[in-house]
Amino acid sequence: MARGPVERLVLRDRWIVAGAVAVIVALAALYTYAGVGMPMSALAMTRMAGSIGGPMEMGLGTGWAPSYWVMNFLMWWVMMVAMMTPSAAPTLLLYTAIKRVGPDQDKAVLFSFFFLGGYLLAWAGFSVLASGLQWASEATGLTDETMMTLKSRNFAAIVLILAGAYQFSGLKDSCLAHCRAPAQFLADYSRPGHWGALRTGAHHGAYCLGCCWALMALLFVGGIMNLYWIGGLALYVLVEKVIVGGRSFARISGAALVLVGAWLLLPLSG
Repeated sequence: MARGPVERLVLRDRWIVAGAVAVIVALAALYTYAGVGMPMSALAMTRMAGSIGGPMEMGLGTGWAPSYWVMNFLMWWVMMVAMMTPSAAPTLLLYTAIKRVGPDQDKAVLFSFFFLGGYLLAWAGFSVLASGLQWASEATGLTDETMMTLKSRNFAAIVLILAGAYQFSGLKDSCLAHCRAPAQFLADYSRPGHWGALRTGAHHGAYCLGCCWALMALLFVGGIMNLYWIGGLALYVLVEKVIVGGRSFARISGAALVLVGAWLLLPLSG
């Protein structure tokens, strides 16, 4: 069946936005992989994660000078761009399609980038808080400043248990429901104009943040720049939002996190 001109324009714009998203995610992933501005690359940190004592002997820790604050924030933010943008793509592409058949059809692609910008700004706010938490945990000796992981097995267990418990919370359910129903979200919260697009994207980012912040805290357990944890969490977030039984999946994973955390607290588990 031949597509009409409107359908062709919608498809073209969605391909443009999808291509741009793919490029952004790829660049963010490369930035994270290379560990730009960090003492070592994410690949090196991943390789050394199982090396007991090695990283501490190398003396690769760094002070929190203003330039390091900036680079650490960028590390978190770009990592969040790489991890979270794929799960936002369905809502973004639907937003593009809706704009293409509405009164703003000549600016559909532009408005879509404003939407994406608002979404990423929400995660920029999270990255500021995550950088502050990382600084505080290093200052108090809770985390290793080189490998960016929690030193205490018991404290790591508590983080796992709390992250798992959050998977059962009403806030998690509410935010996940909004993330899993992009059509309903856009019907309820879409606003006109450039700044409306930015606001709508930021609103969606806030729901996504409410859904996933506890999962991102697990990076302190596995290693903030551990590629296995970064890739695993990114895949988990995507699956949780798109599979049919997403809510049940979240609760099953929550139970697993609680059990693993509890096992780590057992005196004989080591």
